[in-house]
Amino acid sequence: MNQVQAVTARSFAAPVDTVRAAVADYTGVRSKILPDNYSEYEVREGGTGAGTVVHWKLQATKKRVRDCLLDVSEPQPGTLVEADRNSTLVTTWTVDGSADAASVRIATTWEGANGIGGFFERTFAPAGLRGIHDELLSNLAKHLNA
Repeated sequence: MNQVQAVTARSFAAPVDTVRAAVADYTGVRSKILPDNYSEYEVREGGTGAGTVVHWKLQATKKRVRDCLLDVSEPQPGTLVEADRNSTLVTTWTVDGSADAASVRIATTWEGANGIGGFFERTFAPAGLRGIHDELLSNLAKHLNA
């Protein structure tokens, strides 16, 4: 298996605490900012930050849909880790900044296939996921008016 990674980042003209709270709000903000690639969104436990369990289906391509059941942890302030119980998919949200501005970095990794299928996955899947995450961060900026 080969690790595949997709990384997306964006700056916001909003206080870091406001952005961290929005990113950690699975019951409110998250459900409002998800692109159409996400369906069947459901918070199953918790709802804010660490301890949350959330489900969704992610349509990565026309043919590829991932059924995700994610456990959320917060290894340090400003960092949320979403680990999928159904696969090796792990998404880490890092929110840094100050009272005037914040930056959000989304890094998703998973174990990809070997061989020619793995080559195409490593080549094309990260770009597709970056596009989905770009839209999500754009929606977050609109939500925050930032």
